Amino acid sequence: MAINKETTTQKLIAMPKSLAEKVSEYRYDNRLPSEAEAIRRLIQIGLEASK
Repeated sequence: MAINKETTTQKLIAMPKSLAEKVSEYRYDNRLPSEAEAIRRLIQIGLEASK
């Protein structure tokens, strides 16, 4: 997938291995194509829940 540099910002994050494992589990449980997509969805879920 090509990245549109006008509408996309890349972020580099560090996280504990335990959290990375949970992200991977979420990805596989939801059959997502990438960990990046899993992280985007989890962030969106968290932001919606915090409203």
